[in-house]
Amino acid sequence: MTYPDDLRYSKDHEWVRADGSTATIGITSFAADELGDIVFVELPEVGAALKQFAAFGVVESVKAVSDLFAPLSGTVSEVNARLQTEPELLNSDPFGDGWIARIDVADGDELKELLDADGYAKLTS
Repeated sequence: MTYPDDLRYSKDHEWVRADGSTATIGITSFAADELGDIVFVELPEVGAALKQFAAFGVVESVKAVSDLFAPLSGTVSEVNARLQTEPELLNSDPFGDGWIARIDVADGDELKELLDADGYAKLTS
């Protein structure tokens, strides 16, 4: 399995795409495959403060319920409302239309604590 090089990854199987002071968060294809068919996503509230590596939502599949963990600290500026009616986007397009939230990043230095694509591939192999 390969992972996009422009992302950083947490050991909890979330990804982040940083763009200046904004970042987009989602779950990896590995996580989506392990969970199976995703049927529900509990999104954070816009304005919620996220702390790096702390739980901020829930993903429910036919096999399991799993917490979502923030790869970076920040304030939620947008959530992917499509996931409310189309949670399967996390399975079909985890790195694209299946994004979960966008945040205003509190500390860009936290990116150093995340894995690059090669490091994440080694973790999941």
